[in-house]
Amino acid sequence: MKKLFTIALIVCFPLLLIAQLKSLKKTTLTSQKQLVQPKLVVGIVVDQMRWDFLYRYANRYSQGGFKRLLREGFSCDNTQISYIPTVTAAGHTGIYTGSVPALHGITGNDWTEQNTGKMQYCTQDSSVNTVGSTSDAGQMSPRNLWATTITDELKLATNFKAKTIGLALKDRGAILPAGHTANAAYWFDDVASNWITSTYYMPQLPAWVNSFNTEKNVQKYIAKNWYPMYPIATYTQSEPDSNTHEGVLKNEKLPVFPHLISKINGAGAIRNTPYGNSITFDFAKKTITEEKMGANVVTDFLAISLSSTDYIGHWYGPNSAEIEDTYLRLDKEIELFLVFLDTQLGKNNYTVFLTADHGAAHNPAFLTQHHIPAGLFAGADILQQLNATLKTQFGVDKLVLNLANYQVSFNNAAIVQAKINIDALKASCINFLQLQNGLAYALDMDKISQASIPDALKQKIINGYNPQRSGAIQIILQPAYFNGYGLTGTTHGTWNPYDTHIPLLFMGWGIKQGSLKTATSMADIAPTLAALLHLQEPNASIGKPIVEMIKTEK
Repeated sequence: MKKLFTIALIVCFPLLLIAQLKSLKKTTLTSQKQLVQPKLVVGIVVDQMRWDFLYRYANRYSQGGFKRLLREGFSCDNTQISYIPTVTAAGHTGIYTGSVPALHGITGNDWTEQNTGKMQYCTQDSSVNTVGSTSDAGQMSPRNLWATTITDELKLATNFKAKTIGLALKDRGAILPAGHTANAAYWFDDVASNWITSTYYMPQLPAWVNSFNTEKNVQKYIAKNWYPMYPIATYTQSEPDSNTHEGVLKNEKLPVFPHLISKINGAGAIRNTPYGNSITFDFAKKTITEEKMGANVVTDFLAISLSSTDYIGHWYGPNSAEIEDTYLRLDKEIELFLVFLDTQLGKNNYTVFLTADHGAAHNPAFLTQHHIPAGLFAGADILQQLNATLKTQFGVDKLVLNLANYQVSFNNAAIVQAKINIDALKASCINFLQLQNGLAYALDMDKISQASIPDALKQKIINGYNPQRSGAIQIILQPAYFNGYGLTGTTHGTWNPYDTHIPLLFMGWGIKQGSLKTATSMADIAPTLAALLHLQEPNASIGKPIVEMIKTEK
């Protein structure tokens, strides 16, 4: 009996061992499958893209651009910005930090440092120098940003093996998304007509960037001038080409096609044309190729911001033929870029998302022409009148430094020296502002929790307020009013849906096909990327992952 048991054991043991090895191999393969990541994540931020532009020009979009993102990817149709002011620097930061100005510190493109009264540009850094130009356009870094970005978290999670790069015509559009730990951030310098960076990132430009700059691609685009893609009479989603609501470029008499930008001095002319987006995509493709992004042992991340849509929008407004032509051209550029990613990396090996940093208002004169209430808030005149009124009451000149970001920033040093009662001063300011045309509310931020205003608006105000970098009184305008540049073009920065409703599209590795109608937030983008890539959320993140779009792992 003992001999039979021994024989059985000898026969069965190898079978048991093989079964265990197979089980272990299966578990290992499953674990490896769960840890697969995309080769590359590409973030595309379209500066000043209203959500409705996804559909307004859809009948002329190609099948491979915006429509491909909508068809093959996932669209969050009600993504909102949850703070004010809705400006470029805060928007790019909010996308990549999953946070709001109250926490990440980028409270505007510029802000008033409340302890000194000095204006601070969002990425200004005098401790670094320009690389790639003799101008001071490279004295920039992310040091004013208090929080980590999703790109930072990717670097931390991979022990800095991941390659992360940001690029845009605007310095802030490249620097803030790239975060503190980026391999590089590149932006465009008008003086040198070059892509540049700063010594924060590197002591000199890579050879391939120098080579790209010497090709003078900017001048080649400018030489083309700007003609419409189609006969101008077919731009039926826009106002007539010649109207009084659009700005006129230097050396032009009317705001009409063709725009002969080759006659405008300076390489900066490209910013006000769709070619600014073209050169950005050209540089992005070169970056991926030369930096071998997507060929790493871990996921790489390229953050692209398209700045020309903002410049064109400010100049011509959202109802112009120029904006319609810009988005038709952008659609083609996106199609070509996605084909490039398919070819370079493989169709299912990358994840791309497209969103915006803010939207844009309709031109007030355009609205009033169509019997919709609208107007301008005359900020410069109001500031002068306000200071004159306060001087009469308190005996001190220029007690208000500025009304930037729709906030009242006081001259705190003068207030302390003159021993002025701050509560009395704020009350006088509020009383004066409430009499101004277009004002809805002027709110003391020390008493904002008690303010009798809608809760949704109150939360946006609180989310955008930081006591070190925000004014003591928040100005809220009536719908369709803004502190603009005049009667032409448009701007942004307010709480209204035209400024806060942004597109959000994901496509590629790990992303389902579909759409979501329930509300999502700009702050949800970074946590969604963190969930997709198995990363920790950025350290000031308050958003939530949009789990509906993420494929279930098997």
